[in-house]
Amino acid sequence: MAIAYIALGANLGQPAQQLRAALQTLAATPQIRMLAQSPLYRTAPLGPADQPHYCNAVCKVETTLTPEQLLEQMLAVERSAGRVRNADRWGPRLLDLDLLHVEGEHRNSAQLQLPHPGIAQRNFVLIPLADIAPGLEIPGAGQVNVLAQQLGRDGLEPWPE
Repeated sequence: MAIAYIALGANLGQPAQQLRAALQTLAATPQIRMLAQSPLYRTAPLGPADQPHYCNAVCKVETTLTPEQLLEQMLAVERSAGRVRNADRWGPRLLDLDLLHVEGEHRNSAQLQLPHPGIAQRNFVLIPLADIAPGLEIPGAGQVNVLAQQLGRDGLEPWPE
């Protein structure tokens, strides 16, 4: 069994409902057990500013899947939500799932990089991650709560319910 951390984001349609549905789908997957979920956050978009704010969260799961199999499962969840991946890297999304970290695993392939290469530069990832795993050590980056404190909460607020 491995412990993995997944970031979730959406800014089209009904973002909070889409994140909740994705969390439920992941939790219902036989090889995945949901351990923790962060609160939802409203965040300014990364990239073009002329798009809606994002809803972001992070979850912690236990899984028997390899990192590559987990990534494939995450992509299937995105597709089932209507996500079509294209070259628009920072554009609006119905659903975006990123595999952030799998404890004890490193990857550096075209398909998968672990830990996620942008994890230490994104407060919309670090703040929710710090909510559920403040002491987590990200190899090559540092401890999550320290990294989150360094980045601060600019552009981040609780998701309005």
